[in-house]
Amino acid sequence: MKSKIFAGLALALSLLAPAFSAPVKFEAGALHVQQISNKGPALIFIPGLACGPWTWEQTAARLEGKYSVYLLTLPGFDGRKPVPGATLDSLSRDLATLIETRKIDKPVLIGHSLGGTLSLVFAAQHSDLIAGVVAVEGLPVFPGTEAMTGDRGPLAAKARAQLAGLTPAQFAEYQRNYMKMASLDEAVASSIAERSSLSDAGAAAEFAAQLLLLDLRPQLPAIKVPVVEVSPFYAPDLAPMNVDEAGKTGYYRALLAGITQLDVVSISPARHFVMLDQPEKFAVALDRALESMVESHPK
Repeated sequence: MKSKIFAGLALALSLLAPAFSAPVKFEAGALHVQQISNKGPALIFIPGLACGPWTWEQTAARLEGKYSVYLLTLPGFDGRKPVPGATLDSLSRDLATLIETRKIDKPVLIGHSLGGTLSLVFAAQHSDLIAGVVAVEGLPVFPGTEAMTGDRGPLAAKARAQLAGLTPAQFAEYQRNYMKMASLDEAVASSIAERSSLSDAGAAAEFAAQLLLLDLRPQLPAIKVPVVEVSPFYAPDLAPMNVDEAGKTGYYRALLAGITQLDVVSISPARHFVMLDQPEKFAVALDRALESMVESHPK
């Protein structure tokens, strides 16, 4: 028990400490980019809602000796100022500009949550520029809304209103409450909440609304590269809905139907931040995905 507590505290502290020395930093439209290595095939890591590159620090540090690693920060997140008018489509254009102007050859996009959804948006528009997508809890339509046939505007407006008017202190409290259900480890959840509360509540509100407005499913057949969806599973969370691990995996597969080269990988026990809850299992799944994608687009 003590070893698990100490491991959780160490992981939480690692989230708060800088992991890299002197990364190359630059802007690509509304995207802030850190390049931390230039060794081999390229990986572009995209964090989720209200999160920063620290989401991916452990994973990126493990891979930087073998890959060229780029870490993105979206506008309004992790202390960055919001960019008025920034949307998933505009960020997809900025990402295309980044890849083309920096001559990044067929990168793999690795995105968490909002970052995973942005990766799918990009893949539907620019499959020719990438080798594949690893989406961690990033889906083409917000779970639970897939049966909606009418206007999604009121639902998005409600989400926007819930967050947009929060003071920094209120937003920090909101993040603390939300993150309690985002990781199995209390120390990790607390650390994520502290870091994510540095983001702008208005930017979080806008991108949350965009996720609720989005239904990318009609565009999924345009994705011509391999996609691996990582689906965390924690039985106690889904027991009230009588959903087992196979059921959740099947549900995610159904939401992603239309992608020709699709694999859905379940990792348990884990919650939303699966790469922090189960770093070893996640590393195995990610390495397997990257080996397949890099082999399909050799450098």
